[in-house]
Formats: sequence, structure tokens, C-alpha cells
Amino acid sequence: MDIMTTEQLFRALTPDPDDRKPLYLQVGDRLRDLIAGGTLRLGDAIPPERELAEMTGVSRVTIRKALGQLVEAGILNQKPGAGTFVAGRIEQPLSILLGFSEDMRARGYEPGSIWLDKCVARANSDEAMALGIAPGNRVIRLKRIRTANGQPMAIEAAVISQSYLPAPDAVGDSFYDALKTRDLLPVRALQRIRARLATSRERDLLRLDSPDAVLEIERRSFLADGRVLEVTFSSYRADLYDFVVELRHAGEP
Repeated sequence: MDIMTTEQLFRALTPDPDDRKPLYLQVGDRLRDLIAGGTLRLGDAIPPERELAEMTGVSRVTIRKALGQLVEAGILNQKPGAGTFVAGRIEQPLSILLGFSEDMRARGYEPGSIWLDKCVARANSDEAMALGIAPGNRVIRLKRIRTANGQPMAIEAAVISQSYLPAPDAVGDSFYDALKTRDLLPVRALQRIRARLATSRERDLLRLDSPDAVLEIERRSFLADGRVLEVTFSSYRADLYDFVVELRHAGEP
């Protein structure tokens, strides 16, 4: 947040002296409005209590109470030693096949990646079975942390046959963009989702408190002719993601 944006934030949060509503509720309501309107977005840091109190003219106790009610509501989260951040949750429909980057941009977030591995390897037995290829065939392995506005959202490990993607460096920020240039976009996918506790490594990479949960997702994507294109194993932050599916009665057309 730059200086001008911070000044605008302070002005927006300053309570109205003619409003009879308690000061902490005024500050809290104004913060809610800024988040709902997109001025403050997922992962944005909220200035420290001292700065908010000095610039808005209210006490730190008032600021602490205003932030506390939003933390309880799940709108903000507080990390010891790091500060207070816009939390929010992302509803991901299971009926739509989208790449992470495309999905985040559609929501107004800036997608990003922190690469952990990008290499050519020989398929192990699990990878070969999932992709429908012979064990030992060459595959591309792509493992990275996916971010939105700089905040870690998921750990993603994708595997694809080298016959589809010759070199790992062909993938930049978007895996699906790299596939699109080769006319290889999948038309359908199967996903398996289960919840579990994050490992210590996942907690470090996703900046999770201990203990915390992740949603483990295995996805196989298919081309129009039925061939498996890629298999992705992901660990999504359970505190930020809801996966939503629409159900219809069996007799409804």
C-alpha cells in the first residue's frame, strides 16, 4: 500500500462525530465497506493499531476492538509477529474447468507463482498409471506455490507427458496458457478432494499457523479424444477456499 493509498484509508476510517454508533462499530463497518468494495483485497495488510489510532483520532483500544470483531467474523486474520491481513474466502465452483491464473484474474486478484521444481524426469509407477503411459517414459514435473496478491493460496504439483510439453521452461505464470499455445486445453476433468492436516513443510510454504488444515486435491484432465492430458496434485488452504457444487434432482431435465 503506497503513501497516498494509506492516507486515503485513514480518511475513510475516521469516525463521524455526529454518528451515535459506538466508535469501534463505525471503524469496523468502514473497514467492511472497503473490503466489500474491493479497495482492500485478499492478502492486503492492515496498518498497525498505533498508526490507525493516531491518524483516525481514536484510541488503540477502539481500534483493537474494531479489528477483533472482523477477525471473529473471518474477514481479517491476525498472525503473531506479522500483522493483520484481509482474509476473505474464495468460492471455487466445481462445475467449471479453469486454470488458477485465469480464475484469480477473474476475481480481481493478481496471480503469481513461486517455483519449487521444474524438470524433466522418468515417470514413476503412480504417475504412469494416472497419465496412461508406460513407466519410465519422460514427463515434465512442475511444482510451485500459487499466490494471489502475493499471498500463498496453494501448493500445486503438475505432471504431464513430455510428448505434450517438450520442455518445462515453456511454462511461465500460467500452465494452461502454455497448453493453449499447443491447442491442448482439456475439455473435462475428474477431481478428488479430501481434507487433512497440513504437514510441517506445507505450513511453512503456505504460512499457516500450527496446526491447520489443507484441502488435498487430485485432478486428472482429459482431451476431447479421452486421453489424459495432465495430473495435478494440490494442497489448498482450507481457511481461504470453499469448493462449491450445484446439485439437481435426478428427475429434473
